[in-house]
Amino acid sequence: MKLIIGNRAYSSWSMRGWLAMKASGLEFEELVVPLFDEQWDEKREGNEFAAGGGKVPILWCDDTVIWDSLAIIEYCAEKSDPGIFWPEDEGARAMARSMACEMHSSFTALRREMPMNVRRRVDDFQMSDEVRADIDRILQLWAQARARYGGTGDYLFGEWNAVDMMFAPVITRFLTYQVQLPKFAAAYSYFVLHHPHVVEWIELAQEEPWEIEAYEPAK
Repeated sequence: MKLIIGNRAYSSWSMRGWLAMKASGLEFEELVVPLFDEQWDEKREGNEFAAGGGKVPILWCDDTVIWDSLAIIEYCAEKSDPGIFWPEDEGARAMARSMACEMHSSFTALRREMPMNVRRRVDDFQMSDEVRADIDRILQLWAQARARYGGTGDYLFGEWNAVDMMFAPVITRFLTYQVQLPKFAAAYSYFVLHHPHVVEWIELAQEEPWEIEAYEPAK
């Protein structure tokens, strides 16, 4: 199995796919392809990227190709243990899948105005009303999951699962842009940021030599 990802510092979708692979316990090779460098347009037209339209992440398993982070999560669940990724309880599982899909398809203002950069801290971020609405919705989802299914565990549905993987890049954004969170959300964010796989991703991002100028502070 080979997982092709973009820069760890910036690529939120790559992070989700990589977290899924790590959680699955499946052996895989990873290939990091710097985004938007001089060779990017040429590289994304290669056969390895064709199925996904030149986007990352993309997972190859022999002749099978899976693109899109949520599809990779589902593939990993099929190839390993679905219980790693989704709650056993039917109601919890339905809610978890709904939340993962909403994260996948929504929150465009947050994505646009708070691009991921795990190596950066922004001191003077001016939050728009649209971003605030996105954050309020995320916090509402977190509160519902924790209240109904969190129990005594550290994560949204108690144990680390696919929903936490989907929201992990958002939590790195909250840290980057120093978003003030209510106590329950700050505690949840702490546990996500200290999950061993998330720690590994962020540490590896610090070692990358590449920068995307648009996502870096002015020098």
